[in-house]
Amino acid sequence: MLTRMLVTACATLLCAAASAQTASPVGLWKSVDDETGKTKALIRISEGGGELRGKIEKLFRDPGEEPNPVCDKCDGPRKDQPIVGMTIINGMKPDGAEFSGGQILDPSNGKVYKSRMSLSEDGKKLNVRGYIGMPTFGRTQTWVRAE
Repeated sequence: MLTRMLVTACATLLCAAASAQTASPVGLWKSVDDETGKTKALIRISEGGGELRGKIEKLFRDPGEEPNPVCDKCDGPRKDQPIVGMTIINGMKPDGAEFSGGQILDPSNGKVYKSRMSLSEDGKKLNVRGYIGMPTFGRTQTWVRAE
């Protein structure tokens, strides 16, 4: 009887741990343009020190576009730096079912916005919202898990 209870408890803990792993935005994501539906970039979200950050790994460029663009509209240390390899999300922390408290950079205009993120129930989509001031004054993109 005791053995059966221990096995059940261990199985429950393993299932809970597996569920917690899939409820994380850590991984590779396709950024999809909300106007055209085209994949714009691959962004790798990683965790360190209790915070999430996202780095652009690849850009999908149309023929005739600069294949390796720089962030010419960015300020500070990002000014004129290559967009591929650039960290565009930082400081995101768990906040209930969401992740918030961080910032996101839009390399196309060089602006930095406050941000929050939420995962879909199956963990395959990530709603990424950038905003100024309050979350109601912003825009949401839905990214798709690439892994």
